[in-house]
Amino acid sequence: MSFLPTGTVYGVLLNFRAEVDALAPQMNQPPYKAPPKAPVLYVKTANTWSPHDAAIAVPAAVPEVEVGATIAMVIGADGDVEGFVLMNDLSVPHASFFRPPVKFKCLDGFLGIGPSMRDAQEVADPAEFKLEVRVNGTVRQAVDFSQMVRNASQLLADVTEFMTLAHGDVLMLGCDANRPLAKPGDRIDISAPGFETLSNTLAGEAA
Repeated sequence: MSFLPTGTVYGVLLNFRAEVDALAPQMNQPPYKAPPKAPVLYVKTANTWSPHDAAIAVPAAVPEVEVGATIAMVIGADGDVEGFVLMNDLSVPHASFFRPPVKFKCLDGFLGIGPSMRDAQEVADPAEFKLEVRVNGTVRQAVDFSQMVRNASQLLADVTEFMTLAHGDVLMLGCDANRPLAKPGDRIDISAPGFETLSNTLAGEAA
């Protein structure tokens, strides 16, 4: 049986240096006029969850989607990290660094979830994670988690300063810049050493 979260799934923006560098000019513009000081979160609601090997429907009005390959922390009973899971945080392409609207991030099925959770005790340092994204078998992105702005422990500490994470909640580590695009008919495979590969196929909806 595939892994599915039992709590709330939170995404994180601006936690890779390349993403911060690319969007730095926007951060000093109104209305905020400065980079965010705390982690920027959003929720991937339960309607977005798609298990490993599921077909994900793409609305007819959306010609292509952005692949957000990442690894997420699963919160344990004591507020620590129980394990890690691969995720594909799909979204409609958009340019703003502000907390994204639901219409870009929370479409039905727009979160591929890895087939199993890797026990946290097996992980020496999440900064050593590396993953690859393949679209139709071709490598389209490599993600090096040593390039995070906040490492896993710092991200968890900073988030729990202003909100409580419950047992079963999931907190993504963030997505790197230069995310590949995929279209209906494409197969997306996300792999990382020590994890079972996450695979989903995009299916087009009738107009």
